[in-house]
Amino acid sequence: MTALRKIPVALTPKTAPFAIRAERASDVVAREALLDACFGENRHTRTCQRLRDGRAPAEGLALSAVREGRLIGTVRLWHVSAGGIPALVLGPLAVEANSRKLGAGAALMDHALAAAKARGHRAVLLLGDAPYYARFGFSAAKTAELSLPGPFERDRLLAVEFAEGALDGAWGMIVPTGAPASKPRALRARKALQPVLAA
Repeated sequence: MTALRKIPVALTPKTAPFAIRAERASDVVAREALLDACFGENRHTRTCQRLRDGRAPAEGLALSAVREGRLIGTVRLWHVSAGGIPALVLGPLAVEANSRKLGAGAALMDHALAAAKARGHRAVLLLGDAPYYARFGFSAAKTAELSLPGPFERDRLLAVEFAEGALDGAWGMIVPTGAPASKPRALRARKALQPVLAA
């Protein structure tokens, strides 16, 4: 008689509570509404926003958590110079309130960090709660000499290195270095129509 093999069962999209995938253009409206709900409409005035304004996220490092076809979470990473050392800054990370118990925030972090490491990035910085982000390897050990372009709480500036010593000697201002963001298609289309409408 042939012995029965134990076959591991993988979660399918129908049974998994959510899926993590690359951000799509169709996610933009839902993403912006989620960020407003999580951080308030004044989120555009926050210090880390100055590292993102007018910039595109790092290639392959804008992720969405989706449940039953609906966006429930988002995270993006951005190119920066950490006092002259190339790095990424992570944020914002947001998950809708009703989906936080599903572990979507941790899944987004795990996927984002794994993708950044796989793409050869050596370090990631963020501004956040040390007790939450410590489980992903973040600490303030390498950020004491770094600054942000605006007010921030020193103990919330955290980093994780994928390559040992990647942030050794890092000091000075963290500044954006990513590619300029392209204008959304809808905005370009609206601007193209303005002369026609005015005629």
